[in-house]
Amino acid sequence: MSYGRTFALWRAAAPEWDAYTRHGFVQALGDGSLPRAAFLTYLVQDYLFLIQFSRAWALAVVKAGDLQEMRACSATVHALLDQEMALHVQTCAAAGIDTAAMLATPEAVGNMAYTRYVLEAGYSGDFLDLLAALMPCVLGYGEIGARLGREGAPDTPYRDWIDTYAGDDYQQTCRAAGALLDDAVRKRLGDAPQSSPRWAALVHHFATATRLEVGFWDLGTA
Repeated sequence: MSYGRTFALWRAAAPEWDAYTRHGFVQALGDGSLPRAAFLTYLVQDYLFLIQFSRAWALAVVKAGDLQEMRACSATVHALLDQEMALHVQTCAAAGIDTAAMLATPEAVGNMAYTRYVLEAGYSGDFLDLLAALMPCVLGYGEIGARLGREGAPDTPYRDWIDTYAGDDYQQTCRAAGALLDDAVRKRLGDAPQSSPRWAALVHHFATATRLEVGFWDLGTA
């Protein structure tokens, strides 16, 4: 998927990108072979993940350099808290898992490692450091959703999940995130960002978050 120039460059430099977006868990979502219990385990952990991820995007509002960036990050916080998490609540409730039960579930170690890495990138770094750690989740799910929307089995029981990430609303969120990233890089690093001494560190943040995404999928297959 095309979500901007910077994403394309960082994606190509992340060795485990395919391991993330074509993980066995993802493939099983698409063909419908994923056990329901594994899906529910993932959804509960992802619900807890999204709470911390929303905090990270809220931190991006603080780290932003201007009102345009602040508004874009604020809109993402809204999309996470009021749209994406609704899928988790609805699906888990249908399986007898209410919100209180989800919130009472301990965070998996891999979940904590990932979300705290993203938050630390923001606390110790600047807006670009935080965006680099945030983008694999946002844009990777967009890529996964778009691909499974095309290639997934029509009768997979996970069609609602696929349609959420393949749908226009989420894809527009991804396009907006990619545009935010490109603009933020241009403002801070100029038109030749790869020549900046900061580039390698930003690529490292992106690649590390991608590796942590692989570990997150592993939670549902353990």
